[in-house]
Amino acid sequence: MRRWYERLAEKRKLIRYDVRGAGLSDGDIGAARDTLLLDIDAVVDRLRVERFALMGAANLGPVAIAYAARHPERVSHLILWAAYARPSDWSQSSTVRAVRALMDKDWTFYTEAAAHALLGWSEGEPARRYAALIRESITQEGVRRTIAAASKFDVADLLSQVMSPTLVFHRRQLPVLSVEVARGLASRIPDARLVLLEGESPAPYLGDMEVVLAAIDEFLGEGEEAEAGAEATEPGAFRTILFTDVEGSTALTQRLGDARARDLLREHERIVREALKAHGGSELKTTGDGFMASFSSATRALESAIAMQRARLLKKSGGILTLTNSSP
Repeated sequence: MRRWYERLAEKRKLIRYDVRGAGLSDGDIGAARDTLLLDIDAVVDRLRVERFALMGAANLGPVAIAYAARHPERVSHLILWAAYARPSDWSQSSTVRAVRALMDKDWTFYTEAAAHALLGWSEGEPARRYAALIRESITQEGVRRTIAAASKFDVADLLSQVMSPTLVFHRRQLPVLSVEVARGLASRIPDARLVLLEGESPAPYLGDMEVVLAAIDEFLGEGEEAEAGAEATEPGAFRTILFTDVEGSTALTQRLGDARARDLLREHERIVREALKAHGGSELKTTGDGFMASFSSATRALESAIAMQRARLLKKSGGILTLTNSSP
C-alpha cells in the first residue's frame, strides 16, 4: 500500500484525506451526499488547489462521480477503481451480504472477513494487517452509519453530466462487483475509457500494480499531448466519426491467452493513438478493444485508418482491425 501511494506521488502532488467517519476525520457522517462533497471542497480550498484529478475507489466512486458532475471546472480527470453508480450493484453481491451479516455477531471476525474480501482471499498477512487498520480507523457503529449513508448515494442520473475525461478500472474476476457494472459506467460517462484487468482483488496495489500505475500516468499525462495534436473544433462544425474494433477479440484471447492478448491490445491502443495524433483526430471514447474518434474531414479519417492498418500488428498476430466511419 505504501509503494502504491509513493508511486502515485512520484510525478505529481498527491493529496489523501480520511473520509468523514473514519480515521482522523470527524465521526459524524451527516447528510451523506452533500456533506461528503463539501468535504472535498474543504480539503482542496484549504490547500488552495484550483484544478485537480480526482480518484474514487469502490464505495467512494459515487462520491467522486457526483463531485466531478457538479464541478467540471475543478476536476481535470476522473479515475474510478472498482466503482459503481448504484449502491445495489455493490450491496447485492453475495460476498458483501455474507460479510455484512457478521458485523453484529463478531466485530473482530467481521473486520477479518472484510479485509480478505477487499484484498483477496489468498492474502494472508496483508489482510490481517488491513483488518487491524479497520479496527483502528472506525468503530462498529461508524461502519453501520457509513453503510446506511452509502446505500442512499445513487449517482446513476449524474453519469451523463460528467464532462471530465474518465478512466474506469475493473478486474474481470472481482467477486463483489460484476464487470458489467464497469462497462455500464464507461458507456454512460461521455468521455470515459475502460481498462479491464485480470484478477479478483479490489485493491489496485495488489497484483499488476505497475500496469495500473502506467495507465494512470499515461491518462494524466496525455492531456497536453492531445491538445497539441488535435485540431480545434468549431462549434457546429462538420465532423467525420471513425470507429475501430478488434474483430473476434474474445476468440483472440482464447487462442493467445490473457497475457498475450493484453499485450496485443496495449500495442493496438498505442498504434491507434499515434495515428489519431498524426492526422489531427480527437479521441472521444474507448471501449476496451475499440476507439471512437472525430476528424475535421473524411480524408483525414481515412488517412488515419490506413496508418493504423499499415502497422499490421493485429494482422501479424492473427487478428483483424476493422474500421468504419460515418459523417453525422
